[in-house]
Amino acid sequence: MNEQLVKKGIMVCGHGSRDKDAEVEFSLVAEGLKKRFPDMPVEYGFLEYSAPNIHMGLNSLIAQGVNHIYAVPGMLFAATHAKNDIPSVLTTFEEKNEGLQVTYGQELGLQQPMINAFQARIYESLGLDVNNPPKELYDTMLVVVGRGTSDTEANAEAAKLTRIVSENMGFGWADTVYSGVTYPSVGVGLEKLLKLGYKRIVVAPYFLFTGRLIKRISGYIDKVAKENPEVEFINTPYLRDHDKVIDAFEVRVRNIMDDKPVQGEDLMATFKRRLAAGEVDVHHHHAEYQDPEAHSHDHSHDHSHSHDHSHEYGHSHSHDHSHEHGQSHDHSHSEPHSHGVYKHIAHPLGPRTMIGEGVCCCFMGQFPQEILDEEKERIENGVQGEALAHRK
Repeated sequence: MNEQLVKKGIMVCGHGSRDKDAEVEFSLVAEGLKKRFPDMPVEYGFLEYSAPNIHMGLNSLIAQGVNHIYAVPGMLFAATHAKNDIPSVLTTFEEKNEGLQVTYGQELGLQQPMINAFQARIYESLGLDVNNPPKELYDTMLVVVGRGTSDTEANAEAAKLTRIVSENMGFGWADTVYSGVTYPSVGVGLEKLLKLGYKRIVVAPYFLFTGRLIKRISGYIDKVAKENPEVEFINTPYLRDHDKVIDAFEVRVRNIMDDKPVQGEDLMATFKRRLAAGEVDVHHHHAEYQDPEAHSHDHSHDHSHSHDHSHEYGHSHSHDHSHEHGQSHDHSHSEPHSHGVYKHIAHPLGPRTMIGEGVCCCFMGQFPQEILDEEKERIENGVQGEALAHRK
């Protein structure tokens, strides 16, 4: 490609949320990057649920004359979406647009700006001066809430973050809980950690933006705090568009611009290698936006929870489990969810603790029938909301 004819642009790729507030907050990242790169077009888009979708953002860049796109995943850690879904969409789009070059960057990861942003949010929630913090917080326990995925390495990065922040800030104790498919889940994790006896507990969700998960986490904190009035619970705000977060996005864009190798795997190179080896298929999932209000969500209380999820990348499966916990969800989206199969789905401290709490778990189809039967019995016996692991 003749360098004189090349026009470059930036594309920020997010997951998407049914929460409109999350869409607005994600757009602030693009606005922040526009200030850092005033001479380059900057667009953003989502994999699912939200508008604009990734194709819309890419098409907007092309309409502005861009023929070399720097695409960065708006993901904290590299799990399925950053490793498979976004590269799939970008690869398909690049193939369909002759003369277009798309260069894919790295997830945000544990860059120092991200750690600094997280610590700043924690200090702010404690009412402390970020620029003049105390030497230690030995009387306080830190609980970091990670997203939780089927990707072991992504879960491990959240635990690594907890250790780094705990040592940097001098907490008396620190641990990690998760809001997703892995263990321990938020509610049961907090209940276990209360036994350590700390009277002040900081719960800090390591999330970029708001959404249903953030609101669910706040609900768990409120519930546990109400049941334990002698303990002070401090709910730390999520990262949002903190200046240090924008710094981290800028670093990832400049990594691409300078063709600078980064620590960790090259997500696009790894995807293409696996694609060539037949380990993944390029699909059109997540490609075209559809208004989430147009999706069918029948929340009738017929005490069934039917999921039909067509999973990509060689683990397609359809499950119809009636496990009677007061929800019926028809997930008939045009964009299938690409969630990896999680081998510890039945862990007594994991996502099974959320069954019966009015939560739609997209991994519900992975539960063995015996787990669903056990949880159904637990609920019918009047211990709904009490984790199986807590039985006497």
